[in-house]
Amino acid sequence: MSILVCGSVAYDSIMVFHDRFKNHILPDQIHILNVSFLVPDLRREFGGCAGNIAYSLKLLGSDPLIMATVGEDAGPYRYRLEKLGLSQAYVREVADSFTAQAFITTDLDDNQITAFHPGAMFHSHLNDVREVPGVKLGIVSPDGRDGMLRHALGFAEMGVPFVFDPGQALPILSSEELLTCLQLARYCTVNSYEASLMCEKTGRSEAELAAMVEGFVVTLGAEGSRIHCGDEVLNIPAVEAEVIVDPTGCGDAYRAGLLHGLVRGWDMLQAARLAAVMGAFKIAHRGGQNHKPTREDIAARYREAFGEEPW
Repeated sequence: MSILVCGSVAYDSIMVFHDRFKNHILPDQIHILNVSFLVPDLRREFGGCAGNIAYSLKLLGSDPLIMATVGEDAGPYRYRLEKLGLSQAYVREVADSFTAQAFITTDLDDNQITAFHPGAMFHSHLNDVREVPGVKLGIVSPDGRDGMLRHALGFAEMGVPFVFDPGQALPILSSEELLTCLQLARYCTVNSYEASLMCEKTGRSEAELAAMVEGFVVTLGAEGSRIHCGDEVLNIPAVEAEVIVDPTGCGDAYRAGLLHGLVRGWDMLQAARLAAVMGAFKIAHRGGQNHKPTREDIAARYREAFGEEPW
């Protein structure tokens, strides 16, 4: 049951600011913002939405396919994918470009300021989901604008259900493009801020947007997630993490759990519960791809949190 994960493959440079942004950003001076944050902690991680989602899917026992574009500096990432046993059949290298790179600064309240260089992502439209046989479920996660639109249309033409996950790409998608992707998708996943931004851009309420898909998922951080499913709204509690270390990539781990459940025919409630478990494992580790629970670990955490067997 192949899951095709469309989105970014990126290097993440993650920095930790040992204070709070709010102590250094003056609201009455925001029009002349000029701040500098001392970040003594710096690490370089493998990331990108497609890379992170595929990583967690592999932990769950799925065998996902990544569709992404990378630059000439992708050697270390390709080596990692090979070691993880993740197919690179649809990872396209673009000449004279860098692999996408994110520069993320996190403060003590887990707020984040991110600068992102898309690099090869600009060429994501060179890929075509219609060239991939045997796909049962897809996800269109943040990528180049043209690529996201092409992937959404391609999945729809193939009759393959997919999750629309606009995320950080919301600013580059117009109101009409967002609504078109929603109309083509079966599911949509956003966090609470993204949900508000989508409502503002489209002029639609959350309920109106949710009515366009079978499942509309809004993640709420420590408050869990809210899922519109038909006329019902499901409130899924967050699963308690062993320790809170780094929120980077938690949304991607959540989406992996959701995809793993949906492709197996689970209902939205059970799939979202697995998603919450995956988010809890991720937040206890730095970076988007350093959590390493076994399937037995995942099942035990699910059982403890929800009182039932996941599989």
